[in-house]
Parts: sequence; structure tokens; C-alpha cells
Amino acid sequence: MNPIEWKNNVLYILDQTKLPWKEDYILCFKYQQVIDAIKKMKVRGAPIIGVAAAYGIALAAIKYTGSNLAEYVHEVMSEFAISRPTAVNLFFAIKRMANVINSNKNLSPTELKILLLEEARKIENEEREKTQAIVTYGVEILPHNVRVLTHCNTGSLATIGLGTALGVIKEAWNKGKLSHVYFTETRPLLQGARLTGWELAQERIPSTLITDNMVGYIFSKKLVDMVIVGADRITIRGDVANKIGTYSIAVLAYHHKIPFYVAAPLSSFDFNIENGEDIPIEERDQDEVLTFSGKKITAEGISAINPAFDVTPAEFISGIITDKGVIYPPLKDNIIKLKEEIKL
Repeated sequence: MNPIEWKNNVLYILDQTKLPWKEDYILCFKYQQVIDAIKKMKVRGAPIIGVAAAYGIALAAIKYTGSNLAEYVHEVMSEFAISRPTAVNLFFAIKRMANVINSNKNLSPTELKILLLEEARKIENEEREKTQAIVTYGVEILPHNVRVLTHCNTGSLATIGLGTALGVIKEAWNKGKLSHVYFTETRPLLQGARLTGWELAQERIPSTLITDNMVGYIFSKKLVDMVIVGADRITIRGDVANKIGTYSIAVLAYHHKIPFYVAAPLSSFDFNIENGEDIPIEERDQDEVLTFSGKKITAEGISAINPAFDVTPAEFISGIITDKGVIYPPLKDNIIKLKEEIKL
């Protein structure tokens, strides 16, 4: 499964809004098409958003014929920066591309374009390696015959490779350690029902779809041994921003004494933020809540709020599975220790 691919100076993006009914690729000839795909969640998932942005910036540079490439690319990067505000991987990729421009001001436009595309490819390859490392570390901590609950989609559609949380689940199945998966529908855009369900069906992994408000019931019936979710941004304290509904699951897991793990690459960590309350939370169009399949489901005059993410405080988290190993509590101390060890 390849949700994003660069071919002949065109970025191919699998339109995830049409899954599971249709596998349709968007051909991005202009960087504005990439931004549109990110904003409309045709491509989604923190790791792959960063990769898409990197290729989108490279695409903008390649298509540019003006006299000031560096200034133009910086303007393009500013447009990508406001496409989705929560996923820190986006800003990680933008910073990498900006460093290419800032460190090579003496090069010709042609040389700069080559370097930008090479950097985008490096970001993609590095994300693939990080995902594999997360899978390797994660599967080791799962007990045999484990029953896992996951939320939203963190598989191949959201990353480069098997996935983060869902990648761990897939590998556990391949290793004979997994018994069953429960996955939430993930309102309002149903990334769980549509996307996670599609990936699990592709792998023929035994699974059960539940509505978001069934989690407490499933826990009370002792049907789940562990929760594994992804992350869009993690603070230095260990607070985690993830798809809306994650916080509720974490609180319920804590109450029922069910281990709650987060799987994410180090590129999802924001070492400039201490507390989760400082993470910018994306507010999406209320029509995503008020409609279903294009049809209004409420009476006229009803309004809604639609935060795309919520924040799970560190105290509810049993561990964070990263590409450099599993971070256990005390999370802040061990995050700082890992940061210093790998000199981030």
C-alpha cells in the first residue's frame, strides 16, 4: 500500500476521503493541490503529512521559473504551515526544507531544486525507517494472545510503511501474538471505520468495529488487554495530542487499569512545548459534525464544535513507543534523557 508517490515530477496522493469504496489517486501538478489535499484530509496522518508537505515544497520549486527561488519557496512554506496546525511533523518537514534553502544560498536555482527534491526523498525514507523501528520495539512489549483497542487510523495510510500504532498491531498478528483488535469508528469523519477497517480487512486480521461511545462498555466487559494509539504532537512533559476522543479512552483505560500506549516517531515530539494545553488544536468546519454523506442530520439552527484533536495528559500514559525505543514514566525525565542521548 502506497498512499503517496513521486513520479516524473508529479506527486500521486491516494484520496483517503474515497476509501474504502474507491481507490483513487490525485495527481498533483502544482503545490496548491498538495495543500488542498492536506486541508481536506485527502492525505492525513501526522507522519505522511510531513512527507507530503516536503514533496509539495519540492514541487513548487521545480515548477518555479522566476528570478528569486529562495524567496518564493519560503512563501510556499508559509502556506503549508497553516494547512493543518496540530501535527508537528508538518513543521518538522518544513524546517528541513528551509534548512536546505538557507544553507545553500550560493547555489544555482537548478542545483537548489535538485537538493530540495533529494531532501524530500530523505524525509520519506527516514519516516519509513522510523516506522519499522516503532513496529519492532512495539511488538516486543505486547503479551501473547493480546486483545488491543486502537483509535483513528495509524496504519500504512497515515505513515510510510506498516504504520505506527496499527503497524505494531499488524506485526503482532504476523508474529502470532495478537488475538483480536477492537477499533473505533472515529467520528466525525470515520477514519477508523473507513480506513483502519479497510487496512485490517486487507491483512485479514480478526477485528471488531465499535462506535466511539462503546469504549467504556468494552472495557467493563474485560474484552481489551491494551490500548495503542498514535500521536500528532507530544510535549516534552509527555502530554499527547491525538485524534479527538483519545483523551476519553485514556481516562477509561486508567480507570479500568488497562495499559495505554502511544506509538509515534521522534519527529512527532515538540521539544519547545512543556504542557499539552499549549498545543494548538485544529478546529474544523462544523458541517463535518452536522452532516453525514452530504446530508444534514440535525434540525435547522443547530450549531456544533469540531476540534480535530484532544490532549491526553502524561499521567494516563503507560509508555510511548518511538523509533529509538519505548519511553516509560516518569515520561518527562525519560524524554529529556533520550533527547540528550541522541542530541536532538
